[in-house]
Amino acid sequence: MKQNKLPGRQSKAYNILSLIAISGELPKDQINRLSGGCEYKKDIIKDFKRKKLITTYYNDKLRGYRLTATGKNALLAENRERFESFFAGNTETNHPKYEIKRRLRVKSIAETFVIMQNADVAIYKDKKPDIFYPKDEPKRILSVTTLVFYNSREMKIYGAEFAQIRGARSVGVLLTKSKIFAVYNTSGSLMKWDNRSEVKTKTLLESILGVERLPYQYQKSDIQGLMLGDSMEQVYQLLTSQTGPKRKNFTLDDTYKKFIYLPNDRNGEMVLKLLCDDEKTKELNYILSQGLNNHKPGMFAENDAVDENGNAVLFAYDCDMQRIVRFNFALETYNRKGTLICFDFQTDVLKRYCCDNVTFKIINIDDLERRFFP
Repeated sequence: MKQNKLPGRQSKAYNILSLIAISGELPKDQINRLSGGCEYKKDIIKDFKRKKLITTYYNDKLRGYRLTATGKNALLAENRERFESFFAGNTETNHPKYEIKRRLRVKSIAETFVIMQNADVAIYKDKKPDIFYPKDEPKRILSVTTLVFYNSREMKIYGAEFAQIRGARSVGVLLTKSKIFAVYNTSGSLMKWDNRSEVKTKTLLESILGVERLPYQYQKSDIQGLMLGDSMEQVYQLLTSQTGPKRKNFTLDDTYKKFIYLPNDRNGEMVLKLLCDDEKTKELNYILSQGLNNHKPGMFAENDAVDENGNAVLFAYDCDMQRIVRFNFALETYNRKGTLICFDFQTDVLKRYCCDNVTFKIINIDDLERRFFP
């Protein structure tokens, strides 16, 4: 057997090596989130190092795995379609940088790859349509039939328009059959936020996806924001953050009408799978509506249903920060009662944020998994 012979394409080992390749540097702690036993994955990493396919880089308290030249050559020889674009030029995936700022950006994209893959979203180039092909090439007939994620580097292949948007923080875009999510990852701290740059990114995505490349599929789609973070504790910071005179930290604005927050963990993966499935979301909403009156348009507070006392009920299990803020503000302003329905892992943080007029109804995330994703 050759020293650098690669594992089979369908194996967990090959997937780990692929993630290292498309990330540029895969944080060590993300290995724990991948399928497979801990000892098994440790053995895989040891084997890759023994074959000189990867190396460990540690600095600034960040430890990650990077491909060696041997690893790159082996992957290119085995699957050029998947990896060639990642090993070209002076990119983060071909020549990973050493500065902490650049490594944190790489880390946020790698974390996004992991949660997407764990939610059954295609992340590899050979598993999804080439939507962001260069704009000067002949038009192609395309469609999105499965869940797909394109990272910000892949999007830049379209043309200089993306590179010319300075300060944009999006790490990519998630596409379902009917929805478009501009994806962000704030990790464990507040990201910088420039409203003008994010609006430009959103407008460009609307043009490329809704007008130029997939007009019949997304023409009327309203792009949603999807924020990822290390834990639910980040939500409180995001909901209460205010931009100071010198620092442009994230603050909720009108860039996205819906701005969903999910933690980068098993709970976040379950909710992401739910939100990407229109039928399952519809079924859950039907279950939650039992015993309640229909949604009441024009009510003083945003609502998905109304209880027997005429109080607003909000289905907030998607942790749409925009709706939660508006709902809480309306109840506090008009001194009215209302109910917010969310998952158990979201409850503590949302209770801390919401006023005393908000009553909580809790959904068990394990019950959701057993019913919808057995």
